[in-house]
Amino acid sequence: MLKGISPLITPELLSILARMGHGDEIVLADAHFPGETFNPRVLRADGLKIADLLSAILPLFELDAYVAHPLAMMAAVPGDTLDPLVEEGYLKSIHQSNPSVAPIERVERFAFYERAKSAFAVVMTGETAKYGNIILKKGVTPIF
Repeated sequence: MLKGISPLITPELLSILARMGHGDEIVLADAHFPGETFNPRVLRADGLKIADLLSAILPLFELDAYVAHPLAMMAAVPGDTLDPLVEEGYLKSIHQSNPSVAPIERVERFAFYERAKSAFAVVMTGETAKYGNIILKKGVTPIF
């Protein structure tokens, strides 16, 4: 265990977050997402909810301030509806460390898959919410 780092952050996830550069993306995927199909670097976080992981990751992770939308979620397929409580729960976690972040972008399903292919990594979670996937784009970490 390390002081100041959530126990939800595994050594593998901490390594991935540290190795990412500005502009790299990481997908926090729900339990239904075909992560292994789209990306060779998949980490397992079974049993963890995405909102909890966001609360653990974002104090350590600078979101990209140079893009309009450093956060993206999958848009509903025509005929489906989104549960607004999913995004609300994520925003509650996100706003703990990023109170003025830009709104979450909604990305068409197959465009989301394309971004997952080029993402630095995919974290497979235990999230069961439909359309629960979210992409985080890393920014430049400020110098202290």
